Amino acid sequence: MITKVTDKQLIASAFKALKNSHSPHSKFKVGSALLGKSGKVYLGTNVEFDAYSLTVCAERSSLFNALSNGEKEFTKIAIATSSSRFKFPCGLCRQALVEFNPDLEVILVTRDKKIKHFILKEIIPNYFKL
Repeated sequence: MITKVTDKQLIASAFKALKNSHSPHSKFKVGSALLGKSGKVYLGTNVEFDAYSLTVCAERSSLFNALSNGEKEFTKIAIATSSSRFKFPCGLCRQALVEFNPDLEVILVTRDKKIKHFILKEIIPNYFKL
């Protein structure tokens, strides 16, 4: 039996992941919680390095976590940041996520717990697909 994960629980998980952010350069913390079709939640956080090209965003971190655990179908993702403004996923993260589900529900959350919902394909029109 799959337990239903509420938006509130998913958001709480994203804030939990945000606490593990390794962002010594930008000081911009991000946590994400990706909900698999199985009902399992996969956490991710941003990880920065001195060589910036090695940096990984929270959204892809949670996606890699899920894929490493065998999950390939997703229904929604909550993204919490240390900013008071809404911050959308970068282009790399949008492309990585859209390949698994263009209809993925995305929940953005500010540090003040303001919430915005949208569907992934709405912010990445004409995405690349083989």
